[in-house]
Amino acid sequence: MLSVVTLWVVFAVNFLALGLVWTYVMRSYPTLVAARYWAAAAFTAAFFAAVSILRGHIDSMLPLLFAGGGLIFAVCLCAMGIRRFYERPVSWQTTFITVGLGVAGLAFFLYVRDDRPMRIFVYSTAQAVPIAMTLNLVLSRKDGRVNSGAQLAGVVGVLIICVSAVRSICTFSGFDGGVSYVHFNSLHATLLVALVFLSMTWNFGFLLMAIDRLRNEVVDLALVDDLTGVANRRQLLGRLEDACAMSQRGGEPFALLVIDLDGFKQINDTHGHAAGDACLRHFALMTQMQLRPGDLLARTGGDEFCILLPATALHEAAVIAQRVLDACREDAAGCTGADVPIAASIGLAQWTREIGVCSERLLAVADQALYAAKNQGKNQYAACESAPSIAPDCPSGQSILHHNPG
Repeated sequence: MLSVVTLWVVFAVNFLALGLVWTYVMRSYPTLVAARYWAAAAFTAAFFAAVSILRGHIDSMLPLLFAGGGLIFAVCLCAMGIRRFYERPVSWQTTFITVGLGVAGLAFFLYVRDDRPMRIFVYSTAQAVPIAMTLNLVLSRKDGRVNSGAQLAGVVGVLIICVSAVRSICTFSGFDGGVSYVHFNSLHATLLVALVFLSMTWNFGFLLMAIDRLRNEVVDLALVDDLTGVANRRQLLGRLEDACAMSQRGGEPFALLVIDLDGFKQINDTHGHAAGDACLRHFALMTQMQLRPGDLLARTGGDEFCILLPATALHEAAVIAQRVLDACREDAAGCTGADVPIAASIGLAQWTREIGVCSERLLAVADQALYAAKNQGKNQYAACESAPSIAPDCPSGQSILHHNPG
């Protein structure tokens, strides 16, 4: 038969190791707040599992009562970590109420009315409730993404509840045959080993959740400009290729704006690079406020930006370009003292059948329109009405429409 002391030693050692792992994750990734709760839960579980071993050395049930409350608290900490992982608020009051009711129930059926089945029922219920309250989070999709670790944690959480229920039913029905602290029968031992294994697997699900979250953050960082917070060139080129492929299949046009800040080098030389960075961030913010949902603003170089406008014709893109220019002019008119005015030149291009799936051709057309806007005095936009059929260089027959500053 399985020794209870051996079971609790294995439980304590495993969760101590898991706590060390979560401590490393917590220190390496301080923004992952959930790791703090999961580390605390692992150490709490290890400590109270060790406390329960004292029952074999002293003639008192107090260690089991103390350990039972502590293990319920560890489960509550895990549930709080799940809520923090999904950026949901946590309630210490709910945790303390759950633990308090669990300990009170255990104490009542230990000292007032000695009822082992009811003790197992109270203990199982107090652990199952916080697990059940997290299932809707871990088993649901977030932003269209499926987190495999969350799914594992959800499935294991359901299994823990089921095994706990089976254990309570067997105890009430007498199928367990009565157990002592020193030895369990085969059925009871199997259920407890299953709970220990599932509790470890539940925590491994948390680890997979954290790994998936960190991997997605790395992917997002690879597609975002760290200075302005808008998309970077890599993300723009990927979206641009997709847009060209979709338009090639469906024939629906879209537009591209290429933007260059006028006199940006002089801003850096006169006011310093910190002022230049501030201008870039301010321009990105102003421009985003002029865009529609679904439009993509990207920083493609030092002072160069692009705007991808899905399902947009050239005349509609001109309206967006004018709004961006007007925002810059209004902002510049309000500059006083040390404020640095921002001006921009914009080149517009629309996808056509001649461009096809070659996104570089569309970029070249927009660049030619931008050069035309620069040559005409800057602080304006110019639109290219036709596309090069083979080379990205703008042929002499290509039509450029200028819009002078108002």
